[in-house]
Amino acid sequence: MLGRTVLLVCAVAVAAPGALGQAVQQGALADMPVKEVTVFKDGHAFVLHEGRVPTDEAGNVVLDYLPTPVLGTFWSYSADAKVPLAAVTSGRRVVSLERTALTVRELIEGNVGAQVRIREKREKETEAIYEAKILGIPVRTSEELARTSPPGTPPGLPQRGDIVLLEVVGGVKAVPISRIEDVTFLAEPSRDVAQDEFRNMMTLHLDWGKEKPKDAAEVGMVYVQRGIRWIPNYRVEIDGKGGAVLTLQATLINELADLEGVRAHLVIGVPRFAFEETPDPISLQEAMAQLSSSFRQDRNIRTALAFSNAIMSQSARPVRQVERGPEAGRVIDLGPDVANSGPNEDLYVFTLENVTLARGERMVVPITQFTLKYSDVFVLDLPFGPPPEIRQNLNNEQQAEMARLMLGPKVKHKIRMKNTAACPLTTAPALILREGRVLAQGLMTYTAVGATTDLELTTAVDISAKVQDAETGRTPDAVKWDSNSYARSDLTGTIHLENHRDKTVVLEVCRSVLGNVDSATHDGAIVHLGRHEGGWFTPGGYPFWWGWYNWPSWWYHFNAIGQVKWTIELEPSKSADLEYMWHYFWRS
Repeated sequence: MLGRTVLLVCAVAVAAPGALGQAVQQGALADMPVKEVTVFKDGHAFVLHEGRVPTDEAGNVVLDYLPTPVLGTFWSYSADAKVPLAAVTSGRRVVSLERTALTVRELIEGNVGAQVRIREKREKETEAIYEAKILGIPVRTSEELARTSPPGTPPGLPQRGDIVLLEVVGGVKAVPISRIEDVTFLAEPSRDVAQDEFRNMMTLHLDWGKEKPKDAAEVGMVYVQRGIRWIPNYRVEIDGKGGAVLTLQATLINELADLEGVRAHLVIGVPRFAFEETPDPISLQEAMAQLSSSFRQDRNIRTALAFSNAIMSQSARPVRQVERGPEAGRVIDLGPDVANSGPNEDLYVFTLENVTLARGERMVVPITQFTLKYSDVFVLDLPFGPPPEIRQNLNNEQQAEMARLMLGPKVKHKIRMKNTAACPLTTAPALILREGRVLAQGLMTYTAVGATTDLELTTAVDISAKVQDAETGRTPDAVKWDSNSYARSDLTGTIHLENHRDKTVVLEVCRSVLGNVDSATHDGAIVHLGRHEGGWFTPGGYPFWWGWYNWPSWWYHFNAIGQVKWTIELEPSKSADLEYMWHYFWRS
């Protein structure tokens, strides 16, 4: 598509002059099918429409479809180099649509010229029956209303009268439609009636030069818009011997447009759309509701190549979109968001051929399958609680939350996989099975090719852990700073581990404390995290209770977050004691 000429696009938010004077007939509206769609996990889609579509008398393509693209992402083109695209306009137009007549009035409107027998109700419960020819219902056209209304009056639909003109013996009779009891058609009537309504429409103006306009033209357009999402999910089958078969499938949710036989590209990762909340003026929308590697260089993937630079420079966050205009109030439900999935993932594309999915439908489709190696690991993460100056001021509800946090440390059984596949693992729910039986459901986190990831299976109840901490010393006025004295508390802790399994296990233990770690047995690795080093002191890295206390500046001056990490092998029926010492400063 890059080889084709993309020309000027002109968006106008009002109808072109004279556009309301005569209704556009339904048969004059073109339908430009969707050929390709690139779907992102946050609900944005890069859509390509293309086809040979009918033209009107002026040689232009009139579409009864207006996308709601992100600002700066709408582009249109002509596929015929001899007939360039001059401009694109959008506006409200009156459209005449054929519908089935459901009332006597609509049957009369749809059968002008028909011979009928009328039964007319008159005063004093009398009635008259006579034959007549339907001449029509008087109508004030939109052009007439615009000409006779005050300046600045919004355009209106044609106004139809409440009388019908009938040709009878002796002249033309005007009869209020409300007085007509029934109508007998003397020949088979038409069951359709033309009705006018406002539609937001798009016109692609083509420059035919000196040539006579043809009855069809090859045109297309691309844009980014919310409305299609794909939700990945994994099936992980482990064999108990270190082999895992991973199957990736996608749930497609379509709330944008009908797709028929299209090529769909499902993208891992989300590019940045800087103007996601700003609609392009071509859409006529008042407001847009809140809703490393790039595309594979496949010559057959046109949307992956077209405007790739523009896509890479733009972002989005998962939101719901409420449309304006004819479908105001319709909420686009694009399904649940996958936790922790975002623009930090590199872009990778899976391509599906011949996807057919109507608007409002959902589809589950297999994507790929591969085998990875895994190992069993057992993880014990021991968090820290608040310091004494916080605990003494907690209310009952906060104390209950803290008790749940610190109650009974539990060892988690996880499987650790190295991604040796050709594609990254994306953030998604993962169903874990062994021999056809469900073991657990976890969250697969984004894992680049060559990296490792952990999937939690269950709590390892046959590996027990107990933690005991004690204060071993207290030094009043240990240090002075800024004319204040601070005491020092020295503490020690022990983590007692016992393996009741029949196999040797690899245990990874992490103990966090408030303060500075002085020593640790069993070659424990000591790390101190502070607000200047990043790590734990990053947005979203604080424990839930951190905001319960107004932390003074002196606390950061003297203290850090200490961590000790151990990796040990524990044989069956064996135990181990991991010991550590730390100190903590507090205001005297």
